[in-house]
Amino acid sequence: MANTNQSLPHPAPEAEEVYRRWIAFLDEEFTRHCSPVRRAEVVRDQLYQLYLGRPHGGKLNLTLSSELPGNVVSLSLDPENVTIEAEHFPDADREKLNERKPLLWFWQMFDRSPIGLNHWLGLRFRCMLARHIFARVGTGVRIYHGVEVTYGYNLSIGDGVVIHQRALLADRGGIAIGNNAVIGSYARVYSYSRDPAAYDNVKLTPTNIGARARIASHAIVLAGQNVGEGEAVGAFPSDPR
Repeated sequence: MANTNQSLPHPAPEAEEVYRRWIAFLDEEFTRHCSPVRRAEVVRDQLYQLYLGRPHGGKLNLTLSSELPGNVVSLSLDPENVTIEAEHFPDADREKLNERKPLLWFWQMFDRSPIGLNHWLGLRFRCMLARHIFARVGTGVRIYHGVEVTYGYNLSIGDGVVIHQRALLADRGGIAIGNNAVIGSYARVYSYSRDPAAYDNVKLTPTNIGARARIASHAIVLAGQNVGEGEAVGAFPSDPR
């Protein structure tokens, strides 16, 4: 029988102190600054150090063909030089999306960096960003590696919600997830649909997932579906033990 009293995995005290200081610094910066330009600068400076191991600064040599790949990397670490999928959607609230775009890029690039697989840090980093991206995020939320959202500002998450790796929350029409619900790995939750006869016709419909509901791994919740309290969606393999 497993030892239920065993303490959870934890970084060394020195590492934990550094991680907490970094997250607190970012939280303060994104609280103080809602300007897309300032947020982009903060994200650019952080990504430079995460990916290149040095502070941002200095002039790029844009004339040498041999340095083009490095220049592409350097320039793409600045959110102002990238486009994200959500920017192409005509239903986007441009003001809300522009405020969040640097943070959405930070979320994606953190998860794609080597430290994105640092479990203890990643859970806390994503929840910190979620407070600045989502319409609402409760306490005790766990968001695992590779989770994707569309806008973020149309997403409301209650207390104790668990969202496992690689889940997609396509919140174009609005998604509300109730307290203590669980979203499985690679699950897909939609809040928009397309007309099969006219693919460009998009219908936005809010989707609600009730408290304590469980969405199985790889399950799909369609736009407008109301998953009731405690309801399960998808297949849950039996425990082989």
